[in-house]
Amino acid sequence: MADSRPERPDDSNPPARPERPSGGERPEDPELVAAECEGAIDLRVDVGVVVAHAPDTDPDALRSFARRAAGDAVEELASATDVTWRFYLEDSTRLADHDRRRPSEFLDRATHRMVEGPYDAVVVVTDVPLISRRERVVPGLASPLSRVAVVSTRLLRRARRGRPRYALDGAPVRWNAATLVVHLVGHVLGARHREGGGVMDRFRFDPDRREVPPFDADVEASLHRLAGEIPASETRPRGPLARLTFHAGSAVRNSRMVGRALLDSRAPLLPLSLPKLSTAAVTPTLVIVFSAESWDVGFHMGNPTAALFAATSVLVAALYLLFAQNLQFPRKRHRIVTEHTALVNVTVFLVLVLAMAGLFTLVWTIILVIELVVFPPNLMGNWPSLEDPSVGLADLVRTGAFISTIGVLSGALAGGLESRTIVSHLTLFLDRP
Repeated sequence: MADSRPERPDDSNPPARPERPSGGERPEDPELVAAECEGAIDLRVDVGVVVAHAPDTDPDALRSFARRAAGDAVEELASATDVTWRFYLEDSTRLADHDRRRPSEFLDRATHRMVEGPYDAVVVVTDVPLISRRERVVPGLASPLSRVAVVSTRLLRRARRGRPRYALDGAPVRWNAATLVVHLVGHVLGARHREGGGVMDRFRFDPDRREVPPFDADVEASLHRLAGEIPASETRPRGPLARLTFHAGSAVRNSRMVGRALLDSRAPLLPLSLPKLSTAAVTPTLVIVFSAESWDVGFHMGNPTAALFAATSVLVAALYLLFAQNLQFPRKRHRIVTEHTALVNVTVFLVLVLAMAGLFTLVWTIILVIELVVFPPNLMGNWPSLEDPSVGLADLVRTGAFISTIGVLSGALAGGLESRTIVSHLTLFLDRP
């Protein structure tokens, strides 16, 4: 199959790229072009390939592997979408150690390359183990929202017990890697798993594979319809207001994608995975709930005021974590903002808002249990500061909400996040190849 592929265009004299909708033009450097295949439509998709290698790995060998995988994958992508695909091989990056990594740990590096290119998508190739959010070692994962895919050679080279590892330049690794790249790029473009033996079937390593399976007819028809949307829009915002407007517009245009990412993120449950944050929120409220002054304020506060105070505290806590923990991607400010980096930032912010709302609900529930179960029934009615000795359920709920807002602010300020990667990982990347 490899010998029957048509000859690729001469990379030494690549055609000029069609003008981008609203952003910068990528410099045409033939030395960076790893693979290219022309399509029938006058559109081009630029993909950046970033190699991130372990300390004692030969970077040239991994770069050759990445170049070969891109060359084997590009023809199927061009055939399925009818647009021109070009892969650019960026400079290698040396990792600090051999430890396993979540795909989100490559996100800052990938989005940095995406806006510097600028690229429509980025593929990261690494030789360290890659783990999913279920702590499983996987050969690769994709993020449709950020248009980033991460490929690890660790599982691709693993042979059966008692046999030597597959060579990085051997046929089994070569064709499984190319299939995995096409599979993950398909996820990036919105394709889902489909049974039937095509490239979007659930990825399984096959040592006898010697070609890249094609997209099936339904997926290919869907990719044809999306062909005009594959090249990402970008802008050079002048000032914070223009940048905010572009982020908001990108989120509105892709509201379904953002909504799906939020549903998959389980953001309201995030405080349960961050004990430091939850402890910093709950601890002060356990003291405040037994304070007479807090009950005086809660009982005399109106319902609209309590609701507004709660909503404001959730929003302020999310904004504080966003900027204090530097959870914007890429962390380094760039003149160009691509649509998908904007979507990443909007989604991360909304995840933080939902996480703070979940933290508020957690603290509120604890306070209500204390009010209803621990406190004696008539204790609050006997307080001399209350004009009306009757204490209803609405009063307890309102007072508990007031105390909980203080806990949310305290948790954000004192607790913070143990790991900035957990937010992006729960939001952006699929759980399996």
